[in-house]
Parts: sequence; C-alpha cells; structure tokens
Amino acid sequence: MKGKVLTDKAKPLGNYPHIKRVGDFLYISGTSSRRPDNTHVGAEQDGNGKWHLDIQKQTKAVIENIQEYLLSEGADLSNVIDITTFLVDMKDFKGYNEVYGTFFDHTGPTRTTVAAHQLPHPNLLIEIKAVAYKPLA
Repeated sequence: MKGKVLTDKAKPLGNYPHIKRVGDFLYISGTSSRRPDNTHVGAEQDGNGKWHLDIQKQTKAVIENIQEYLLSEGADLSNVIDITTFLVDMKDFKGYNEVYGTFFDHTGPTRTTVAAHQLPHPNLLIEIKAVAYKPLA
C-alpha cells in the first residue's frame, strides 16, 4: 500500500495522502477546490469584503484535482468506479450535477451525494472522495 502527496497541489490538512494505491484500487482522499496557496477556486471576495461562492466553478476544480491525482498513478477519470460527494447545502445540487455531467455519463461511477453541516473552510461548498480501479501493469 502506497500513499502519495503531490507537491504541486494543496497540502493535505492532516496526516493523509492525496491518493493511495491498494493493489489495483486507487483511493482519493476528500478533495476540494483549494489551490496550493490555500485560496479556493470558486470563492471570490468583492471590494466590500463579501464572499461570492460558485458551486459550478468549485465542482469543476474538484474533479480536475481528482483527475490530476489519478494521472499521478497512470489512471484517469475513466477508471473511477465510485464517488462520494459532500455538499454544504443541497440547494447547490443542481449546479453540481450539471458540471458533474460534463465529466461523467450514466455509465460512469456509482455515486452518493450527501449534505454535510460544514467543510474545513467556510468558502468550500463541495468536497469529493473517489475510488478508482486501475490494475498494476
């Protein structure tokens, strides 16, 4: 079992890897839209200090982050077999689902979406964890 932290991505907030291979399976830790500089895609502050959060931008960034983790192990989104999504507010489900549908179709991974009271940062609307299957060469 080998875990990997990618140095060009946001550092995990605890002692865990971005991705862990266990045999032919790849487990991706809960992933957000956080950038390496600890800012967030889809979270912009206006001149008055008010934050504007965008579920579609965050969803796209999260799935793209997952794709990069998978690429580090020679896999990609087509190898994903299961996804669990955490939304802070189910009112964001429609926007999340629209973006999700640009990456996956009805033959894609199984999926569970749940509401979470909060995520590790108040600017986060979404977090996704995934499991992929990619046999070792």
